[in-house]
Amino acid sequence: MQNWLFGLRSRPFLVLVAIFIVLSVLVNEKITTDFDRNTVLYFQSIAGNHALDLTMWVITEIGDVRWLVLFSIILLIIRRTRRIGMIMLLSLVAGTIGAGYLKGYVIDNPRPELEFLGSELPYEIAQDTFVLGTNGSFPSGHATRAAIVALIVGYALSERFPRGRYLIWIFPILESLSRVYVLQHYPMDVFGGVIFGTTLAAIIGNKLKLSQIFKKSQT
Repeated sequence: MQNWLFGLRSRPFLVLVAIFIVLSVLVNEKITTDFDRNTVLYFQSIAGNHALDLTMWVITEIGDVRWLVLFSIILLIIRRTRRIGMIMLLSLVAGTIGAGYLKGYVIDNPRPELEFLGSELPYEIAQDTFVLGTNGSFPSGHATRAAIVALIVGYALSERFPRGRYLIWIFPILESLSRVYVLQHYPMDVFGGVIFGTTLAAIIGNKLKLSQIFKKSQT
């Protein structure tokens, strides 16, 4: 099981925190700007395949706070997963607000201003700025929430379906890729979002004794 993530003094957890701090400084100081800009320009140039454009749009919409909060509420309603749903709901709310605060008032990294040149999409692409009314970019709220879901669900699957705890991380990978593909975020934004979400979920999981919940559920 992923016990190391819930030991807040463990080396891997401290490394995650250090990476996020360093990455935040690099982004804020515009050191990654050229890499970020060149990457989104590339994605802008390859858009146009209708099936791929629509797939990326669907994936990015799944990471919207409304759908993931609804998922956690469903878990909250089911008696067997009630505590897991509560932890996920708290983590998602904290992650959304935390990412919104960082991108709006701490780290100066505006969103890409490029136009999506791919297929016409059913609805406007979600920007995820409504929580605090900001238009910042780092860290990505969608990537933050995807990582939170992956960590908590992965921990839940670790006993009965050990491979599931690894497969579930495909979700934040695809979510991050989709956000860059639809030109809503730079690569460093989604990378930072995944680290931020993982770290935050580990903290909340530790405080609310997530590991003990799973031990009890197995007895």
